[in-house]
Amino acid sequence: MAAPVVEADHGRIETRTATVSTDIDWLQKEHQWPGLRAIGKVIRVRETPEKTTTEMAYYLLSKALSPERFNTVVRQHWGVENRLQWRLDVVMNEDQDRTRLGNGPHSLAVLRYMVLNAVKKKGSKGSLRGKFKRSGWDDDFLLRLLEQF
Repeated sequence: MAAPVVEADHGRIETRTATVSTDIDWLQKEHQWPGLRAIGKVIRVRETPEKTTTEMAYYLLSKALSPERFNTVVRQHWGVENRLQWRLDVVMNEDQDRTRLGNGPHSLAVLRYMVLNAVKKKGSKGSLRGKFKRSGWDDDFLLRLLEQF
């Protein structure tokens, strides 16, 4: 078990404690996951003036990491995930979408990811929001984006 990592930001204190185990024969016997080398657990305790919450998250690892390195990798993963969610929410207004039935939500999510990748891949300068606007105003720019597919 790694020493807990404590961070304070935005009016809250978060303590993360990571554990990694390579004693996984029992798990491999049951599931036979290819490439599985270890399992990891992170316990997150978030303290705010109003309440304290505890969350446990489990991970399947293809490499046996030290608990310290595992804690860092998990934190970096969530940083990437949070930046993606920010782009979807703020730039693409995903939270305003009210599609709820059938395959609609999944299909629109796939399209949003495709659009984000195409716009990011396009080497022109400017913000994502600016590129979205430009694609609505400039048919040539829109065509160059669509040619990537």
